[in-house]
Amino acid sequence: MAEQTISVESVGTETWDELRTVFGERGDASGCWCQWFKVTGAQFHELPRERKAELLHTSVEGGSPGVIARLGGEPVGWAAVEPFSAYPALRRSPITKRQPGDPEDPWAVTCFVVRIDHRNRGIARALLAGAVDHAAERGAEVVEGYPVDPGVRPSLSAAERYHGTVSLFASRGFEVVRRPSATRAVMRLLVGS
Repeated sequence: MAEQTISVESVGTETWDELRTVFGERGDASGCWCQWFKVTGAQFHELPRERKAELLHTSVEGGSPGVIARLGGEPVGWAAVEPFSAYPALRRSPITKRQPGDPEDPWAVTCFVVRIDHRNRGIARALLAGAVDHAAERGAEVVEGYPVDPGVRPSLSAAERYHGTVSLFASRGFEVVRRPSATRAVMRLLVGS
């Protein structure tokens, strides 16, 4: 059987139905629609899943808040990447709150969704590369990620790995700039001049 190619592109209105396929009807992604960092915790828990999907759809219509991956033409994954300022919850989080010397508004890769039946095929790696390209094409000079470290806590569930892993970001050249907790890192890549 020939190996299938993974392709990644920025999302847009023409990819909305494929994005809906990636988020699905069940599981963690279908209940989040990448709104965790966009609204307050109370709002997140009050919003029905349909409204979260509408909010992402509005974001997609207004620009391109991330990238979609296809494997052999089938939509299989998503990564959210936008400027830090597009995610109000990042400013409030003790993990991601700006520290002295941090860039004010880097681009942030906040989450990954890979359909369960397509995991362990390099899709997250392709999504991260695509997210970096997406940000660079839009003028980003710095891209950050806030991954978990299963090397420190191997029992991290798949649901807890939606931020990506330290090894994933390191494989793309990101460097750890600090460890705000034992299992989390702030990682950064310079992409612009």
